[in-house]
Amino acid sequence: MSAAVAARRDPLLPDRFRVTGRTRETADTWTLTLEPVDRDPLAFAPGQFNMVYAFGAGEVPISISGDPGRAGPLVHTVRAVGKATAAICDAQEGAMLGVRGPFGTDWPLAAAEGRDVVVVAGGVGLAPVRPIVYAVLAQPDRFGRALVLYGGRQPDQLLYSAELAAWREQGIDVDVTVDIATSSWTGKVGVVPQLIGRAALDPERAVAFVCGPEAMMRFSAEALLERGLRPEHVYVSMERNMKCAVGQCGHCQLGPEFVCRDGAVFSWPRIRHAFRIREI
Repeated sequence: MSAAVAARRDPLLPDRFRVTGRTRETADTWTLTLEPVDRDPLAFAPGQFNMVYAFGAGEVPISISGDPGRAGPLVHTVRAVGKATAAICDAQEGAMLGVRGPFGTDWPLAAAEGRDVVVVAGGVGLAPVRPIVYAVLAQPDRFGRALVLYGGRQPDQLLYSAELAAWREQGIDVDVTVDIATSSWTGKVGVVPQLIGRAALDPERAVAFVCGPEAMMRFSAEALLERGLRPEHVYVSMERNMKCAVGQCGHCQLGPEFVCRDGAVFSWPRIRHAFRIREI
């Protein structure tokens, strides 16, 4: 990398990344593999996000969903819900996207050392917590038991189905539910917080990491507290409505907190006030 390129690391300027892989996860969700063109590969911590830019369409915050222990391409799982995300999902192999980052706080895995790790996710929220599972699998002696409690609206909207099965084979306790079952679905039916009530976890030694729609996170956090987890051992990701990622535009301000600058990962005691705000 040239000195000129190294000196250009302005957090508001995207670097060029080439799409080198593209996998359809659901009808509207794709996993993209991105290789840097003008810079070295990015190192990241589980929970951090990038601003991903589709030229002519805009940019959006997307959590990094790859393996933090492997240097190499970026992995982002993106759901097409607007102009920018649709353009990103439509990017074919060889296309160029812009990337700024990584930004944000990480999932505090150090707080879970020697403890059971409980990952709670809803819908596309499994993508931001997937690096936690990779980290646990890479260092199983560092943690206690690992549980993944995951739910989607329908079976065909579940992410990483093959990987969920692989995690089970590698010793992760995976429990999956759907809101609406189809005729071929033989698993559990219900919302994600219901899995928490039935999970074989020890609340005295568990640390939970929660990501998904805001309502799901609120009810999941409350269910975890009802099971006996300490509030400071519950963490949520508030990746929402971020525009600049550096705390300048104020779009993601929630009271005293700027989600992009102070999060997106927060402990429950620090951010639960935001869940009392209408439409949060």
